[in-house]
Amino acid sequence: MAIDEALLESATIPAIRFYGWARPAVSFGYFGEVEEVERVSEDREIVRRWTGGGIVLHGNDLTYSIVIPATDRYIIRLPLDLYSDVHTTLRTVLIENGLDAVLATSASQKISDACFANPVRADVMIDGEKIAGAAQRRTRRGLLQQGSIQCEKLSPDFAKRFARALCLRAEAGSIDEALTRRAEDIAGKKYALESWLRRR
Repeated sequence: MAIDEALLESATIPAIRFYGWARPAVSFGYFGEVEEVERVSEDREIVRRWTGGGIVLHGNDLTYSIVIPATDRYIIRLPLDLYSDVHTTLRTVLIENGLDAVLATSASQKISDACFANPVRADVMIDGEKIAGAAQRRTRRGLLQQGSIQCEKLSPDFAKRFARALCLRAEAGSIDEALTRRAEDIAGKKYALESWLRRR
């Protein structure tokens, strides 16, 4: 979470980051209630996201974040349009992967605070089940979209192909020491604190 925030602070070009989880965990949106998360966490580690959205169980999913700096021309797109653009691209790559993916055309009735139980417009679906969702945060520095792809049938090179589909000129990068230090600072002042986890 802190690396994503540090990336948004320092981004000069759009970037996508893929990451996994060292152990099963749960993330929940900025406006969520930690008490509800604790009821369904199954003793997993819990983190509050800076973005919105519902409760997401992490473990075997492919998690990603997209950062678009405020100086990029793409930032003028409306949030739902950006969401749809990313998921349309994701759907295309899933189809190329041999999976019959479609986009939800409307929001379903909310049945719980679990993100993947409640498809919304432009979420990615396979066989009637939501397999990809995301949440956004827009600041004066740009936009952050954090997403989870919960599908066990992804090819080993799926992340690379997804990034290339989003931008044909995509190049692999790394997180440097300065950004790592900034993320550690953010984590220590926010994400590691009980006050952040239990904020109202």
